Amino acid sequence: MLPLIVPLDSAPPRVLGVIPARFASSRFPGKALVTLKNKPILQHVFERSSQAKTLSRLLIATDDQRIFDAALSFGAEVVMTSPHHLSGTDRVAEAASHSPADIIVNIQGDEPLIDPAAIDTAAQALLDDPTLLMSTLKRRISVPGEITNPNVVKVVTAFSGDAIYFSRCPIPYNRGVNEAYFKHIGLYVYRRAFLLGYSSLPVGPLERAESLEQLRALENGFRIRVLETQYESLGVDTPEDLERVSHLISQGNLLQHG
Repeated sequence: MLPLIVPLDSAPPRVLGVIPARFASSRFPGKALVTLKNKPILQHVFERSSQAKTLSRLLIATDDQRIFDAALSFGAEVVMTSPHHLSGTDRVAEAASHSPADIIVNIQGDEPLIDPAAIDTAAQALLDDPTLLMSTLKRRISVPGEITNPNVVKVVTAFSGDAIYFSRCPIPYNRGVNEAYFKHIGLYVYRRAFLLGYSSLPVGPLERAESLEQLRALENGFRIRVLETQYESLGVDTPEDLERVSHLISQGNLLQHG
């Protein structure tokens, strides 16, 4: 059985935050432990996420001993998971399987400036509505070039706030009437049982075509509530991204949490 660090407080948490972190990365190996303003990127993610008011418990899930040891060194709870997971979602699911928490938040491990309020916004949706199985975030696009950029995932929603579709293409079609475009912010919240069964759902043609895992829920008939946020996702996928984030911090142009 894989080792799990168990907190002294054994009270069952209501909302569990999980930060999946791996050392391997094709574009930026070891990025989780790269130093940003005297701390590893992963520590920034952990400390900022810890400020979210809805989280009852927060842990890091990894398959690498270096990340495991680093997490312990800055006081994080950490679980060692299988090295064979195909996605961060699967890693989060394994970590969640050891917890009785009803609501699980998947927090990206490469966003050192994650806004705690964004976590709360997404998690609160499931706290308020017991029928919801999954939620995520969107942000209004203000840079026109992002509308046609396939690396920026767009989302359209119903009046209820539920997702209609996610795409790498510009949606909706622009007929010159100043449609509002929203980008998807990849922070996910799941009901525990739904998350644990997610990998067993059939992969459909839309997910394969777009290479977007969240479409699996829609293709299988499940709702995804999408909440609007002002948080601008700034992931560190390359050394250039690291320089950009470091520069923005130095200029004081980002959120002042933590």
